[in-house]
Amino acid sequence: MSQSAAPSAKKIQAIRGMNDLLPAESPCWQFFEAKVRSLMARYGFAEIRTPIVEQTALFARSIGEVTDIVEKEMYTFDDRNGDSLTLRPEGTASCVRAAMQHGLLHNQTQRLWYQGPMFRHERPQKGRYRQFHQVGVETYGFDGPDIDAEVILLSARLWQELGLAEHVTLELNSLGSSEARAAYRDTLVAYFEQHAEVLDDDAKRRLTTNPLRILDSKNPAMAEVIAGAPQLIDHLDDASREHFARLQALLDAAGIHYVINPWLVRGLDYYSRTVFEWTTEALGSQGTVCAGGRYDGLVEQLGGKPTPAVGFAMGIERLILLLETLDLIPAEARFGAEVYLLPLDDSATPQALALAEQLRDALPELSLTLHCGGGSFKSRMKKADKSGAALALLLGEDECADQAATLKFLRDDREQQRLPQHELADALAALLGHARHTR
Repeated sequence: MSQSAAPSAKKIQAIRGMNDLLPAESPCWQFFEAKVRSLMARYGFAEIRTPIVEQTALFARSIGEVTDIVEKEMYTFDDRNGDSLTLRPEGTASCVRAAMQHGLLHNQTQRLWYQGPMFRHERPQKGRYRQFHQVGVETYGFDGPDIDAEVILLSARLWQELGLAEHVTLELNSLGSSEARAAYRDTLVAYFEQHAEVLDDDAKRRLTTNPLRILDSKNPAMAEVIAGAPQLIDHLDDASREHFARLQALLDAAGIHYVINPWLVRGLDYYSRTVFEWTTEALGSQGTVCAGGRYDGLVEQLGGKPTPAVGFAMGIERLILLLETLDLIPAEARFGAEVYLLPLDDSATPQALALAEQLRDALPELSLTLHCGGGSFKSRMKKADKSGAALALLLGEDECADQAATLKFLRDDREQQRLPQHELADALAALLGHARHTR
């Protein structure tokens, strides 16, 4: 009796909400990341890179044990030693831990930035995933509102350079000191207790744990009662009120338009005084593209000396989606190669390899793809076109004999040119705007 064939192995898929970034998408990310990296350097921010796994206690103590992130969304597991570890759900706590551990906060100021993956177990939706990527800035040791203004101006310049300035709005609020917030909390709880019949289950739970988060609710049935709630901005301590007024004056002087949003409280427990968000109407309900503020008490909360701090984070997936929605990604950022070097038959490959290296030597910033893998002339030209390159360099038997190459324009209706190989670097530099390297 013949044996039945073994069942085929089941294909393994990516985890839901954790997505592959494919080659066709990566140039857009590289375009965005290059803008960010350049901007951070120009503002004097130094990059820090932290592990993606931290002790669970770091996030429970910093973010707040009764926040949605800690209660519902963290990827937490016990390692082989029985230690509770967590994939980082945000970047600020890790930056504080690293800065404390390595003595970066002792009698000095710091301007830091980071980028990398974060992890939260929430319902995936477009622009919001379980593994997502953030860019963030964190500053330490600055008391005054000037640094608040500086990080806001940095983000505003990024929107300007990406073409987003007309599509985002800055929303501001102040949470005051922890003492003022505690007094306001009692006032808020008393107000919501008078309207308990309107509160949903989530709001009722938060009433005894984190009542300020009720103000963040998107439940339309609670909109009216939230709109009538006492406003924190009316209960600020004098120092916080002065800090907020000075920040507004600095932003006014810099020409930055903003809207005061008294319901802006942010979802993390460590914020105090200034909080802000950049929002857009172009992405529907997923309107926040950057958010941050002051967290002056966090370093002390994690065992360090009292240290003023302010920062922000922005989601890269959501910003890429916004740029794509508004068609603001330049054509050159959508493709990898600028030039496709095409030996027309295998006999031209040795000279093509040598020519490719000569051009890379002469033009260090040139993006050049060399055709490999053979094929007919038609299939080679198809690959040149599919590469997205603006120009093709054709190298056939005649070109090899004459030490020449044919320059073909793939995106423009222009006559192709035959040029000596020693003139190609200058011609490409002029056409593509690259600096010519001279020895």
